[in-house]
Amino acid sequence: MKLGMVGLPNVGKSTLFNALTNAGAQSANYPFCTIEKNIGVVSVPDSRLNYLADMYQPDSFKPATLEFVDIAGLVKGASKGEGLGNKFLADIREVDAIVHVVRCFEDMDIIHVDGNINPARDIETINLELIFSDLEMVQRRIDRAKKLLKGDKKAQIQVDFFERLAAHLEEGKSARSFEVTEDEEIFLHDTPLLSAKPVIYAANLSETDFAGNLDNQTHFQAVRAIAEEENAAVLPICAQTEAEIADMNDEDKAMFLEELGLEESGLNRIIQTGYHLLGFISFLTAGKQEVRAWTITKGTKAPQAAGKIHTDFEKGFIRAEIVAFEDLKKCGSMTAAKEQGLLRSEGKEYIMQDGDIVEFRFNV
Repeated sequence: MKLGMVGLPNVGKSTLFNALTNAGAQSANYPFCTIEKNIGVVSVPDSRLNYLADMYQPDSFKPATLEFVDIAGLVKGASKGEGLGNKFLADIREVDAIVHVVRCFEDMDIIHVDGNINPARDIETINLELIFSDLEMVQRRIDRAKKLLKGDKKAQIQVDFFERLAAHLEEGKSARSFEVTEDEEIFLHDTPLLSAKPVIYAANLSETDFAGNLDNQTHFQAVRAIAEEENAAVLPICAQTEAEIADMNDEDKAMFLEELGLEESGLNRIIQTGYHLLGFISFLTAGKQEVRAWTITKGTKAPQAAGKIHTDFEKGFIRAEIVAFEDLKKCGSMTAAKEQGLLRSEGKEYIMQDGDIVEFRFNV
């Protein structure tokens, strides 16, 4: 999973990126501090994997990973090449989902490119640039479909679809809020629109506001309302707090979060939200040689999951021997799970479930 972190200059994007990844991206109080994109790879926290590691004491321990990409800040006119616009749009096209950092904190010492704090305006600034870029692509699809009309009257369906989509975008609405029928989904899937990418709005609050009652935080409530309208996710977060806990050991971090009334760090919450938005789950492989988590999309069948490990596993797939993690944990060992009949043999049509512990049988 690759998450692109975007936002206007000086919203706390690079501070949050550094805190989440410890990658050391430059962070300063002036626009375009981030010019080249920064990439940080982080492990996906999974207590199930830790349990298996304690059980097997493996030679190798490999959690799932994801990439955070800190993308250059953008300004109005990015879709026309203003500022670092062209680079911004190219970088964002490569990610699976967007973490849009929105400034919801007041600080006279940190300048705002538009002079004052207004989350709704800031969100609109970036969304419109993505929409303008998408409109150009949609217009090209309309033109192409109209040319096909000369020899294929069925192309009228595409023309009607993309003209309806263009009208939606022209109203300043993102493609992710555009309603499509099941038959039309293929058109949207084949058109890589920036404003169709899943979004997590990370509402960057001050430490005081973050620890307070969010129902009373007008800036956060403005972000939440926009997220609900767009079918996007919203997370309250404090980049400053994340920066403070970034270098703590696990025990100190847990104590600090408990004092704040939080069960998990911002990193964990962003990862979980990203997995949910993208429809990702994890299956596990376990043994003395290696304990590992593998990321797949919901609905993946066993042979295709096997192919994530090695293409030969998919080509020569025979069966998958599976036990659910909770069943293994309840039994205490794989031997006990087998004795209780909880180890299942599944075929090619089996749809993998989150937390499946699997050993694939194959023949090359």
